[in-house]
Amino acid sequence: MAETQDRTIGAAAAIAAFGERVVANVERVIVGKRAVIEQCLVALLCEGHILLEDVPGVGKTTLARALARSLGGEFRRIQFTPDLLPSDISGITYFNQRQGEFAFRPGPIFASVVLADEINRATPRTQSALLEAMEERQLLEAIVADVPVPVEE
Repeated sequence: MAETQDRTIGAAAAIAAFGERVVANVERVIVGKRAVIEQCLVALLCEGHILLEDVPGVGKTTLARALARSLGGEFRRIQFTPDLLPSDISGITYFNQRQGEFAFRPGPIFASVVLADEINRATPRTQSALLEAMEERQLLEAIVADVPVPVEE
């Protein structure tokens, strides 16, 4: 029992140290928003999603990009417009004539950190594609593709 408790305390200390390093790294780019950075990091560690609402020009994109870089992940931004299609988010399966087989080209949802801007402007079908990827963490195209998580165990 004592050994399990020691491992738990050690793991918690390691996670806290990791979190502090990430927060310190992001604070080099985003100044004065430590609470927001910490809340975003907690959401990512819990494999959750984040809704950032603020006026234009206060660094939401910069925050998301800095978090992705600090975690060693890939960042993508999706600008939702009325003409955006679900395949623009999820990717497409196409026939590669050189290789003579079908290939999958992943969309921006396959990044570790995705910023979806102005979701309300998209069609319901496109919004549904985003929400499905967020909830199921996989997409069903011609293949089943897993959406990456920002922080691996």
